Amino acid sequence: MSADETTTAPPDADPEEHHKHEHEQQDAASRAERPPAPETGPPTPVIAPRTQADDEPEPQNDALPPDYFFKFHERARTKGVNMWLYRFVRLFLLPFFLIYFRLDRIGREHVPTDGPIIFASNHRSFLDPFIIGSMTKRPLFYVAKMELFKKPLQGWFLNSLGAIPVMREQSDQELLTTVRALLDRGDSLVIFPEGTRIRPGSLGRPRRGVGRFALETGVPIVPIALIGTEDVRKKWRVRPHKVSIRAGDPLVFPHTIDASKELAVEVTDRIWPRVELQWEWLGGLPPMRRAAVIGSGAWGTAVAVLLAKSGMEVELGTREEELAQKIDHERRNERYLPEVDLPPELSVKSAATIELSGQDLIVFAVPSKELPNAVAQAADRIGSRSAVLVLSKGLVPPLGTLPSEYVGARVRTRAIACLGGPAHAAEAVLHGASVVLATPDDALRRQLGDTLEQAGLGVERSRDLVGTELAGCAKNVAALAASAAGAAGMNAAGAAAGHAFSEVEEFAGTYGAAHETFLGLAGTGDLVATVLAAGSRNRRAGELLGSGVPADQIKQELGHVAEAVDTVPLLATVIENAGFDAPTVFALRDLINGEIEPAEWVSIVRRAA
Repeated sequence: MSADETTTAPPDADPEEHHKHEHEQQDAASRAERPPAPETGPPTPVIAPRTQADDEPEPQNDALPPDYFFKFHERARTKGVNMWLYRFVRLFLLPFFLIYFRLDRIGREHVPTDGPIIFASNHRSFLDPFIIGSMTKRPLFYVAKMELFKKPLQGWFLNSLGAIPVMREQSDQELLTTVRALLDRGDSLVIFPEGTRIRPGSLGRPRRGVGRFALETGVPIVPIALIGTEDVRKKWRVRPHKVSIRAGDPLVFPHTIDASKELAVEVTDRIWPRVELQWEWLGGLPPMRRAAVIGSGAWGTAVAVLLAKSGMEVELGTREEELAQKIDHERRNERYLPEVDLPPELSVKSAATIELSGQDLIVFAVPSKELPNAVAQAADRIGSRSAVLVLSKGLVPPLGTLPSEYVGARVRTRAIACLGGPAHAAEAVLHGASVVLATPDDALRRQLGDTLEQAGLGVERSRDLVGTELAGCAKNVAALAASAAGAAGMNAAGAAAGHAFSEVEEFAGTYGAAHETFLGLAGTGDLVATVLAAGSRNRRAGELLGSGVPADQIKQELGHVAEAVDTVPLLATVIENAGFDAPTVFALRDLINGEIEPAEWVSIVRRAA
């Protein structure tokens, strides 16, 4: 059977919302089917789709006559499941599941043996309806996309086993009528409130269809969760893998005619936590509920506020207890982010007193040169199921290690991500920003990306973790180079930025960084924002450097850390040790170290080819 045997949008009295979701799925699948461009450079970072499964084929868009599908609805209403075929298939599948998948069925005593039932379940695989069917001897009905019914024999087979076609691009009133008829007859129905297959990671967000049906039918809702089915299939091979399923106590809500959208949402919000409870009992990844941000600078405070806006419980960790009490009392970080009030969901503590083991997300929001100290204090207290987000830009001394690489070697964590792109702290909180979330972990990319989007950020998702961090380095170097040469004119500034950025990008390619990462938000986008921002620390540091101010006095002049000043010497050493020639970067290092004068630096920039 096809991996797309089931469509997971639950019946809903709001067809427009359902069709909008279906069109989004088709658009995502259509993009996935475009032939790749000829390979001319490093691999392109994969931008993870939020809901469409990576291997899901493009839905067919052939216009199919509604009358063709009516017979399947009519058969479901009048004849129901073909019991001979159903028993034969079950006789084969149930032992196969128990042996091949080592299926563990928990909570079967909670499933009613008669009367109508709605199973509300998470959705990970095409196998899910069949696994759910193993929890009861009664046949189940479920919704499947209409393309699977185009071939008459296949359509008859699926329909005989309880599949009901959903009409895309048309009103789903026929589906609603069929479902109500089945429930009135006392049958069982499977609904996947997430609206599509969600894999990997934690559960997705539910749609309100299950709440509406719970109210308008008065049917018991059995919360159910399954885990392991997403790992069963690799391409077209079905592999042996442990699968578990668990059912909870049925939920019953008062029968309500014409339930409002608000009431349907409220009921859905009561059903879905019971599904999450079964999921987490099985060992599934929980949603992000709690976060700790270590570092109370401008960007650390801003990210803490944004995470709190997304609905998370957030603790912001400062270096000193006295500062934590001051910020918590005033509900504002007057030194670094005076424009933003702290929300009630955000508490401020000394970083050393925060309980890190129970956090879903740990954020390191300290300058790269302070990262070793922050990691040393926190590493032993971080749980292995926590995810880590690194906000540090630049390289970690003394070896010039990438921040994510440094943290990954010292912290037990399920996954690590970094955040790149142009994002002024106060502006990001007050007006939003576009950022790059980079991690090779599919689950964290989806989960954290959704969280940041809910907080109001535009999130570009990438697998290119190394490229995103090195693009941030390139931005820092180029911005510092441009402003250090700016006193000699715009031509010199442009040449300095262009040469420095190009040299770092060429070096990054040897680490597997993608060219497109440097061209996008994480590279050129961040560079433009840094150069244009009047309050940019790296820009101001370069101006001071170009005017002859020694590098060790720049922090005192700025009152803040300019990461580029620390990054350039480390990066130059790493590039030099790798055998690369980067004359602009090397000359900028010499300027920072006081080995050449600003005039000689400009002369080198003008001679660079």
